[in-house]
Amino acid sequence: MAAVTKKKKVIIDTDPGIDDAMAIFVALRSPELEVVGLTTIFGNVYTALATRNALHLLETAGRTDIPVAEGSHVTIKKATKLRIASFVHGSDGLGNQNFPPPAGKALDQSAAAFLVEQANLYPGQVTVVALGPLTNLALAVELDPSFPKKIGQIIILGGAYSVNGNVNPAAEANIFGDPDAADIVFTCGADILAIGINITHQVLLSDVDRKKLEQSDSKYARYLSNILGYYYDYHMDAYSITGVYLHDPTTLLAAVDPSLMTYTEGVVRVQTDGITKGLTVFDNTKKTYGEITAWCGKPTVKVAVTVDAPAVVELIMQRLLTDD
Repeated sequence: MAAVTKKKKVIIDTDPGIDDAMAIFVALRSPELEVVGLTTIFGNVYTALATRNALHLLETAGRTDIPVAEGSHVTIKKATKLRIASFVHGSDGLGNQNFPPPAGKALDQSAAAFLVEQANLYPGQVTVVALGPLTNLALAVELDPSFPKKIGQIIILGGAYSVNGNVNPAAEANIFGDPDAADIVFTCGADILAIGINITHQVLLSDVDRKKLEQSDSKYARYLSNILGYYYDYHMDAYSITGVYLHDPTTLLAAVDPSLMTYTEGVVRVQTDGITKGLTVFDNTKKTYGEITAWCGKPTVKVAVTVDAPAVVELIMQRLLTDD
């Protein structure tokens, strides 16, 4: 018999979020992964509501054994005027379905402390899939400077590489949410894989796929069918498309099967103020510059450049259309 492949330990740092809900369900339905915790952050909703939604989604999936650690309510520089995308996901983050409050509670531990603890417990074995602003991860780096070397990998949904952003022409939403934190994380020396909207805007859930979800008996498909309407309406208004971009589940699948994408390697820095605040700038490191600058000596990261979009959609659908 072939040896059983060891499951990859994953922490999902999340701001649920309709496509976050889909990514969490795909993770729970992926035999390759062991979800060891969810950490929450502001983005699609404020952090307290992200925690409530994370607990609710785990209860919906029957996985209350998975802990939730609440993350920062402010940016790394303590800013409280946050960009919250309720116009994309609804005021409750889940399509305005007004679900009852979850019975469960978050850990007493902060998200940053939980991340550091898990990296220390399982050095080199934990992958963080970061689906929101990177504040919790930057706080983990501040809390334990050895965190970047102890964490196995950080897969980031963030940035717009050689394309316009989705908050404004310069910036993608997660990076724009806390650009200072993003710059700390991108330059911390961890094994980082970044999935930008240049990739996720190629991965679309079509009307045909939506009908398959609606007709499925799977509890995951039924739940998502109920919350997707709001997200569809936003995409029609913002992009004039019939369908939704699968940002978060696509990023999650990079933890399941990295070969679904191809990657380049270089240094990423983030613009932290001005008209291009949140801009991710990629240096392919092919040229040696004459001057010593803020780019010199920074660690490289991997950035996705192509994606097998049909294979990604097929895998997402396959996982959601079947029950436990």
